[in-house]
Amino acid sequence: MTPTTQRDYYEILGVDRGASVDDIKKAYRILAVRYHPDKNPGDSESEERFKEASEAYAVLSDSKKRDRYDRFGHQGIGGQDFSGFDPSSFGDFSDILGDLFGFGFGDIFGGRRQARSGPRRGRDLQYTLRLSLEEAATGTEKSIRIPRAEDCETCGGGGSEPGTSPETCTSCGGSGQVMFRRGFLSVAQTCPSCGGAGRVNRTPCSACRGNGQVENEANLQVKVPAGIDNGMRLRLAGEGERGRGGGPAGDLYVVMAVKVHDLFEREGSSLHFELPISAFQAMLGATVPITTILGEDQDVVVGAGAQPGEVIRLRSAGMPDVNSQRRGDLFVHLKVVVPQRLSTEEKKLVEVAANAVGEVVDPAGHEGLFEKLKRALGSE
Repeated sequence: MTPTTQRDYYEILGVDRGASVDDIKKAYRILAVRYHPDKNPGDSESEERFKEASEAYAVLSDSKKRDRYDRFGHQGIGGQDFSGFDPSSFGDFSDILGDLFGFGFGDIFGGRRQARSGPRRGRDLQYTLRLSLEEAATGTEKSIRIPRAEDCETCGGGGSEPGTSPETCTSCGGSGQVMFRRGFLSVAQTCPSCGGAGRVNRTPCSACRGNGQVENEANLQVKVPAGIDNGMRLRLAGEGERGRGGGPAGDLYVVMAVKVHDLFEREGSSLHFELPISAFQAMLGATVPITTILGEDQDVVVGAGAQPGEVIRLRSAGMPDVNSQRRGDLFVHLKVVVPQRLSTEEKKLVEVAANAVGEVVDPAGHEGLFEKLKRALGSE
């Protein structure tokens, strides 16, 4: 392509100068489908249009190249011939053309992708740990068993019988990829002989069948800090699945599942507790002993004339805060309980007390509190 035939890159892709990277990518995809050599075999004009669109995309999708092009034109991008571009600038062409045509994009203009056959990190794992609210409050240490893939002890993770080792793949020469031509393109695909590893295991380990890993169970100790809450997770670095080819192990994430408590209801670091008291305790006042979530003995002082649903706050008697040394509060909700059955003697005592304040409904005809209220309101 000579300087006289070079067109404006924005014009080639059919986008405005203010177009976003996504707009540029969409425009290029359309042109790549239309002019790809596989869809237009023997059509030199389509091949030229494809190269032209690829050149425009390589520049406009790169922020630095695009800025220089906007300021200085074709001279600002370091050359007037497309073959002079750094092949690494076409890194995301594999995402575009691979999706469209079903092959890996290799060295379209002389470059070559490297095989992805190096060390691979192991997978992360997740485990759900169930705790009581008491365990979450005090902190605890739990023993857990994790099923995971680990390096085969027989072959040390290499996948070959002891005393042997994998050989360099003769099909790809150890690169993990094989090259072939499609029109003017040089396309790379994963080597079918070695699966992209670059090496072939001629004598696979009998213990792991050449896989290099075996299923096993790991016994681990998990230290749970005081104040842990439902849904929180602990990360145990390197306790996930083992990596391959010398790669690092993944991580294990232990997710907390705190059971619902029979007495305490949690709200962050605060706790709520319902305390049943008698009507006499509510009227006269009382001191009621309770036990906190941490097993501490504490007194709840109920004032005389306490009302049902009244809340008494006990400071620093709730859950520990997992991120600090502080504790939340315990909110005690009073529940006045009226006895459903009274003995004859108990009834007499209650009637005496009620008559003393004039608030009794006497079957013999004495006027009680309800009747007094009706009369005061003018009701019949």
